[in-house]
Amino acid sequence: MNTKTPECYTTDQQARCLRVQMTATRWLVLPLDQFVYADLDSDGKEQKLKLVFATHEILISGHVLQRIETAIHRLELSGLMKLPEKYHALVAENQPRIREIVVAEAKAVSLQPESSLN
Repeated sequence: MNTKTPECYTTDQQARCLRVQMTATRWLVLPLDQFVYADLDSDGKEQKLKLVFATHEILISGHVLQRIETAIHRLELSGLMKLPEKYHALVAENQPRIREIVVAEAKAVSLQPESSLN
């Protein structure tokens, strides 16, 4: 019998990449050296955490996402996966629960100097 509490993220002090499981059959691996910034919005009951990489943006919705933000801040975040609703009751109140993960390609940023835009 497995008594391990289900988790929606993993860490590794020597992580080089972040592996994101969007669905049971779709994964994305992003190099941590391309991490740009994180934005955590704790307004309301549910939290939203945006992780921006050079090529992709990841939007995570859920609860107690501060621990995931801390792990990416330390460049130790190695895995993210949505936790099925049926397992949410098994997770302690102070542990992260990811309800949704949305991944999008990062928007292209114009590198033209301002003087050339006139």
